[in-house]
Amino acid sequence: MAETILIVDDNAMNRKLFRVLLEKSGYEVVEAEDGKEGFDLAKKVIPSLILMDIQMPGMDGITALKAIREMDATREIPVIALTSYAMQGDRERFLAEGFVDYISKPIDGKLFLATVRNTLAQYHG
Repeated sequence: MAETILIVDDNAMNRKLFRVLLEKSGYEVVEAEDGKEGFDLAKKVIPSLILMDIQMPGMDGITALKAIREMDATREIPVIALTSYAMQGDRERFLAEGFVDYISKPIDGKLFLATVRNTLAQYHG
């Protein structure tokens, strides 16, 4: 059975790119347009991994991550930050918030998939 990955990003083009890359690699993909929808889907689906945009209208990625970490059913799901922030120190800041890794946008397809594979192996290996 394929592992399920939840993509949470308010940009439809980003979601499509991530979905195509992941589905071609054999993963099942579910998508949400914002943090609230992502949190609700995480509770319902219990994905193997969540890819979370940081800047979204309504509930942002950091707030959604905190909500996910507060629920027993979703607390252990690894969440990778997806962000166009690429400033020095951002990786450390996102890891300190509780994300397990960080991918900057625009993404490098090979690095993106390697990060997904490595994270899944580390948490579900």
